[in-house]
Amino acid sequence: MAVQKSKKSRSKRGHRRSKKKIMLPNLFFDKKTGKFSLYHHVLNINKKK
Repeated sequence: MAVQKSKKSRSKRGHRRSKKKIMLPNLFFDKKTGKFSLYHHVLNINKKK
C-alpha cells in the first residue's frame, strides 16, 4: 500500500478537492426552437416525425 512521505498542505488538499465538485451542464435557451440545449452541440431542426 502506498504511504505518503509527508503531510499534504491545506492548499494542495484544496486544489485536489476543487475538482470533485458537481458541474451542471452549460445550457442555453435557443430562441429559434424554444428549447434548452448544450453549447457546441448541433441541433437537428429539420427533424421529420
